[in-house]
Amino acid sequence: MVHSVIETDIRQTLDHFRRSVDQLFENFFSFAPRTVEAAEWTFSPAVESYWTDDHLKLRVVLPGVDEKDVKVTLQGNQLTIEGERKAPEGMSTSRYSSVWLPYGRFYRTVDLPNGLNLDKLSCRLSNGILEVTIPVAEAMKPRHIQITAGEERKAIAA
Repeated sequence: MVHSVIETDIRQTLDHFRRSVDQLFENFFSFAPRTVEAAEWTFSPAVESYWTDDHLKLRVVLPGVDEKDVKVTLQGNQLTIEGERKAPEGMSTSRYSSVWLPYGRFYRTVDLPNGLNLDKLSCRLSNGILEVTIPVAEAMKPRHIQITAGEERKAIAA
């Protein structure tokens, strides 16, 4: 469990660094809003994860996405969240001069650590946040080991 927690921490640190670099480039090259005629952006939702005593929880930010437009799948230890954030009905290029919000399909895959009870995984979408809850397997939870006192045996001299 400790090994997978360290791997998860390293992965999260590297993912945070990647997002920071992506944001740096986006801020540098995106000083003006895109026009509607520009190619459709790829929407990449933010994902965070944290541990409780009994669960791993993932939170995926999906503002403006209906639950019918999201699909969560699990294959091995890979959790995939995919779907689409659709542009508002009636949005047309003749009415908008710029678009700041990204629309379109999204796809995120998260490698899950070992030691989780994947059969009990649950998802809930509320207020634009998809929360995925995965219980820690009983065998991976810390447990108290009872120590018994033993009698000290002394060698008897003949």
